[in-house]
Amino acid sequence: MRQIRSFICIISIFLFGIFASFLNFIILPFFKMFLSENDYKFFVSDLIHFTWKFYVKFLIFVGLIKLEMKEKEEISKIKNKIILSTHPSFIDIVILIAAIPRTTCFVKEKLAKNFFMSNLVKSIFITNDTEIDELKEKTKNMLDLGFNLIIFPTGVRHRENEHIKIQKGAAVISMNSKKDMELIKIRTSEDFMFINKPFYDVGKKRVLFTVQRCGELKINNYDLSEANEIKVKRNITNDIKTKLYG
Repeated sequence: MRQIRSFICIISIFLFGIFASFLNFIILPFFKMFLSENDYKFFVSDLIHFTWKFYVKFLIFVGLIKLEMKEKEEISKIKNKIILSTHPSFIDIVILIAAIPRTTCFVKEKLAKNFFMSNLVKSIFITNDTEIDELKEKTKNMLDLGFNLIIFPTGVRHRENEHIKIQKGAAVISMNSKKDMELIKIRTSEDFMFINKPFYDVGKKRVLFTVQRCGELKINNYDLSEANEIKVKRNITNDIKTKLYG
C-alpha cells in the first residue's frame, strides 16, 4: 500500500506541475496583455484559488488525504488579514489558499526564477529573500489592495508536539500594515510531505488534515508608539505562540 500511495503522490505532483506550466506559459501571459496591474493580480489570485480548490478535492478523491475544516464558511470569508498558521505539511499553503479567496504568501526567490513557475510566482506571491524594508513595503501593498497574507510563524514544517521558535516577522508586518491577525491551526494524523523526507513518502494510509480557527489578534489592542516597538513585537509574538501552541 505504501508503494501504491507513493505512486499516486508522484502522479499528483506531476499533474500539478503540468497544469502550473500551462498557466505560467499560456493563460497568464495572455490575460496580462489586457488587464491592469491590480486587475491582473485579482484575476491570478482567483484563478489559483479555484484551481487549488480543485487540486485539494483531487487529493481527497485519490485517497491521499482527508480534510476536516471546522468553521469552513467562516474561514472562507476571512478578508484582508494576516493569516498565521501552524505548518505540519508541504501542502498546508495549498489547502489554505484553496479555502480562502484573495490570498497570497511568501515564496523563495529561487522559485520566482524557476523557468516553469516564474510568471505564476511573480504575479501575486512575495519573495522572502529581500531586505526587511522592501518586504514591509511589498506586504503592505498587497494587504492594502485587500489581499490576505499567509505566514507560517515558525518558518519551518513541524509536528504538533514540537516546540518551535516563533519568528518576529509576523509581528513586524502586522505593525507596519496595521492589519489584524487571524490564527489557524492545521493538524495532521501523521506525517505527510514532511521536512527531510522524500515528497512521495506519504505513509500507508489516508492522512487526516484538520483545520480550525484559533481566534484573532487585533493590532489596535497594542500600543504602537515608537517607544514601545520592541516590547510590542515581543508581546505579539508571545500571543501568537499562546493561541497556536499554548
